[in-house]
Amino acid sequence: MDYGDSLRDINHFSYNELRSATDNFHSANKIGRGGFGTVYKGTLKSGRQVAVKTLSAQSKQGVREFLNEITIISKVRHPNLVELIGCCAQGTNRILVYEYVENNSLDRALLGPKDTNIKLDWGKRSVICLGIAQGLAFLHEELAPHIVHRDIKASNILLDKKFNPKIGDFGLAKLFPDNITHISTRIAGTTGYLAPEYALGGQLTMKADVYSFGVLIFEIISGKSSAKASWGGMQKLLLEWAWQLHEEGKLLELVDPEMEDFPEEEVIRYMKVAFFCTQAAASRRPLMSQVVDMLSRNIRLNEKLLSAPGFFQDSGGISGPTSSTKKSSADSISNQMSSVPVTITEVTPR
Repeated sequence: MDYGDSLRDINHFSYNELRSATDNFHSANKIGRGGFGTVYKGTLKSGRQVAVKTLSAQSKQGVREFLNEITIISKVRHPNLVELIGCCAQGTNRILVYEYVENNSLDRALLGPKDTNIKLDWGKRSVICLGIAQGLAFLHEELAPHIVHRDIKASNILLDKKFNPKIGDFGLAKLFPDNITHISTRIAGTTGYLAPEYALGGQLTMKADVYSFGVLIFEIISGKSSAKASWGGMQKLLLEWAWQLHEEGKLLELVDPEMEDFPEEEVIRYMKVAFFCTQAAASRRPLMSQVVDMLSRNIRLNEKLLSAPGFFQDSGGISGPTSSTKKSSADSISNQMSSVPVTITEVTPR
C-alpha cells in the first residue's frame, strides 16, 4: 500500500526493526508507561539509542491520517521538546520512535528512589522550570497551528545528560478520542495537575497547560507529588498547602530540604509565578511567554492581583477563593486566550 508523501516525509520503521531494537519489547528495556502507551529503550542497527513508544489506545484515525499527524509532529523542533524520529504504522501497530533522553523523567528524578548520582540543586531546578516554560511557550505561541499539550506533568518531562528538560508526548492528543487523555490522567493519579475549569466540562486549552505548569513548579521546588492529598498535616493537595503557607508567610517551608543552599528571594518569586499560573479563573493566568519573562528576569510581582488558586478534586468538586470560583472558571472557558493585565509585574529597580 502506497501512502505517498506521508511516508517520504518521516522515517518509517518496520515492526521487525523495532522488535529487534528492543529485544522483542523485553520488560528489561521498559523505561516508562503513560496514558498513550509503553516506552522501551532500543538500539537501532546503526547503534543509535532510541525510545520506542508502543501506542496502546485505539487511534481514531486511519493510517494516512495517522501518518499526516505524525509528520507534523516530527517537524516540530525545539531544544526543550523531545524529538520524534519516526514511526511504524504496520498492520494494527502504531509505534513512535523518539530520541533517547539519558536521565529519564523528571518524575523519577524528583520522586523516585534517591540516587546519589542525581542531586537536583537549585541551579538545576531553576533551569528545568525555565526550559519547560520555554518549550510550552513555543508550542502555544510560536507554532502555527499551535499545540496544546493537555497532559503536562513530571512524568512527561525528560532530562538530558546535562539535566536540560524536554517535553514529551506533545501533539499526541489529536490522535485519540477526546476522553483518552482525560481517562488516563485520572488513572495515573495526577488529578492534582488538572485545571478547575476541566471539572466543569471545559476543554483542556492553553490556559489549562499553564495551570499544570504552575503545579509542576511547586513539585520541582518541594520535591513532593501533587497526586497525593496528604500535605500540611491534613488532607490537602500540594497547591492548597502551598497557598496556606503563603498566607501564613511561611512559603519557604515548602522547599525540598535536599536543596540545602538556595537564593530565598528567587525561589519565592518562582513560587509566586506558580500561583499566577494556577489562578482559578483561566483568564487571569498568564501566557507562557509572560511566564518565561517572569522566571528569567529579576522582577517584582504585583501580588495585589493574586487570589487563591482553584483546585480540582477527585470528587468532581471545585475549591477556590470564594463561592464564585465555579462561575469565574466557567466564564473563563470562553476567554482562554486572554492575557493577565500587564501590571502583573513591576521591574525591580537596580
